[in-house]
Amino acid sequence: MTFDPVHPRMPAGFRWSAATSAFQIEGSRQADGGGRSIWDDFLETPDAIVDGSTADPACDSYRHPGVDVALAAGLGLDRYRFSIPWARVQPDGAGRGNVAALDHYSGFVDRLLDAGVTPFPTLFHWEMPSSVEAAGGWLSRDTVHHFADYAEIVADRLGDRVAHWYTLNEPAMMTLQGYAVGALAPGKQLLFDALPTVHHQLLAHARAAEALRDRGAAQVGLVNNHTWVMPLRDTADDHQAAALYDVLHNRLFSEPLLAGRYPDLEALGLPPMPVQDGDLAAIAGSIDFYGINFYNPTTVTAADPVGPIPFDIVPTPGAPVTGFGPEWPIVPSALRDLLIDLHARHPELPPVIIGENGASFPEPERAGRVEDTARIDYLTGHIAAVAEAIEAGVPVEEYTVWSLLDNWEWADGYTQRFGLVHVDFETGERTPKASYDWYREHIASSRATAAGSEQGR
Repeated sequence: MTFDPVHPRMPAGFRWSAATSAFQIEGSRQADGGGRSIWDDFLETPDAIVDGSTADPACDSYRHPGVDVALAAGLGLDRYRFSIPWARVQPDGAGRGNVAALDHYSGFVDRLLDAGVTPFPTLFHWEMPSSVEAAGGWLSRDTVHHFADYAEIVADRLGDRVAHWYTLNEPAMMTLQGYAVGALAPGKQLLFDALPTVHHQLLAHARAAEALRDRGAAQVGLVNNHTWVMPLRDTADDHQAAALYDVLHNRLFSEPLLAGRYPDLEALGLPPMPVQDGDLAAIAGSIDFYGINFYNPTTVTAADPVGPIPFDIVPTPGAPVTGFGPEWPIVPSALRDLLIDLHARHPELPPVIIGENGASFPEPERAGRVEDTARIDYLTGHIAAVAEAIEAGVPVEEYTVWSLLDNWEWADGYTQRFGLVHVDFETGERTPKASYDWYREHIASSRATAAGSEQGR
């Protein structure tokens, strides 16, 4: 059978999803008694957000949830990934939970179920209550227990209808960008002293997973940002630099979950993790699926040996780029290679979910119809890469587009647009782009092809 990169055949039962996160779309940040999060603090830092925006009203989704549910249902999604902000549910990071906020997300879950879309919430999409960060945040082991308490509160309210959960979103970015270099909230610049946040996030995930399963969860996992790391030159120094970056971005997070151990950090000149008895066993047994967010590969070269970081991230030679420029090269085959390599390292790999994949391209603020062919090409290439990985034996079961909507893109404010749906941030008007129609048709065609293959057996 010839492989078709435009219409790759997915196995029967393969799921299609789209995603958003609360702080990026909801607005109404203090509505219903919501508390301050580290992002409320970060966006008030001078020059932290490139356009000076404040995530209000964003897409105004908190006040208009039904519009987003209709768009998700209109795509024919199997599941919709959204997040529940910790600071709305526990404004001070403690206590029994904010009833008004829990009512809101309970109603949102009901709307999705009524529309035939399975809810797939994320408990932590970078939105830690400011009070928890003030007490140490992910640098403190106490945060593990606070997060598990929060998971219990949400599951007590939603667990009768929600069976599938992400605990954490992209712990790698929280460590590397939030605590190591300060590009994202909470804006710490600790470099390698940020490494304890890796262990505390993974342990918090494990404890939260226990709480969710105790309350009826069928599937629990986390989703991490992964990248395919490539040396700029075929030299020993560049290969060593690439290997170190691969450890920091990828293997620090995958190996405890998939192999029950951390890479040998001390051999790399790094401090060991703050592991206590029983931690690694809890982490290793904590996932029913492994979530991967993928956007681009990373090209690495050896840095000046006298600097604090022994590698530099550089443009990928010859690769086209997204609206972010050279830091976001477009190389769909890198996703295939990443998935195949992960499976080779971990032959007993659990089911894999692509929890985010998408791209931002320059688009107008006001729009009727956006013909975003560059996005369609990006998604087509990456879906084909997933199909090739499946053919090679990688157990990928779901693909998720980031994002359903244009949104507030963290430190980049409103300057980047990832959505299948254009949002006018002045009026709130939503206009499906060409990619929305393409994805809807792709989902329908994929299901029809898979069903035909099953009937033909």
